[in-house]
Amino acid sequence: MTTASSVAVAEMDRLIAAAEAAADVAGAVVRPFFRAGLGADLKADRSPVTIADRTAEQAMRAVLSERFPEHGVLGEEFGLDRPEARLHWVLDPIDGTRAFITGRPTFGTLIALLDGDRPILGVIDQPVTRERWVGAVGRRTRFSGTLGGSAGCRPCAALAGAELSCTSAEMVAGDAWPRWQRLAAAVRRNYWGGDCYAYGLLALGQIDVVAERDMKLWDWAALVPVVEGAGGRVTDWSGAVLRPDGDGTVLAVGDAALLAPAVELLNDSSVAPPAPAGQGAA
Repeated sequence: MTTASSVAVAEMDRLIAAAEAAADVAGAVVRPFFRAGLGADLKADRSPVTIADRTAEQAMRAVLSERFPEHGVLGEEFGLDRPEARLHWVLDPIDGTRAFITGRPTFGTLIALLDGDRPILGVIDQPVTRERWVGAVGRRTRFSGTLGGSAGCRPCAALAGAELSCTSAEMVAGDAWPRWQRLAAAVRRNYWGGDCYAYGLLALGQIDVVAERDMKLWDWAALVPVVEGAGGRVTDWSGAVLRPDGDGTVLAVGDAALLAPAVELLNDSSVAPPAPAGQGAA
């Protein structure tokens, strides 16, 4: 579990309530657009963006700014307000826009609160399946949903028995591909797809490892309190704490015993990968 922050218990309750209210309004915006045949524009980095992204972020900003006008707010679509604030919200209205526009319910809304550079509160919300993960420092992650499951990473002390996930091969292409392949060859199975939903599944004990690159602050900030509050660990590929100015790599493990061997495989080119053991693709 993540260590306690300086935020008082009563204040954290207010912060969690605000984050959940923001998730509620985002869900109300997003659901009518799902599988509705809406178009998507392309951002400069070629990632799709829709009217659902923009409208949901505006709705979340309105809720959070009304409740905590002194806080900063950083969103993927509309940038940073009040950059001088120590506490600032980080929003990704639809993490997994490609999944969203192709009708796959593996996207999610991400809401994080940072104290300086440190995430102290995170929400992963899947508005279509109505599943929600809420993590906060010093507290166990809370999960709600009708599809079953309970918060808590599962024991898995060896990579040979682990389930690995990554959103897409292009995230680990180029120079990172041999590094990622060494890890993939060591696990029981690997799966493609999932976006933030994969980290929620890790926090439910369904997945053991997620290793990805090219992650922006709004992609990972909410994941850290959720995964660590469920008993897991989240670092970069070198095993260091994630930072806004980091290299964009993210490694999440459900069992802390997996962290060191995963980091070794991702970084030591002298380590020969073991023979693949029944790997598959989702």
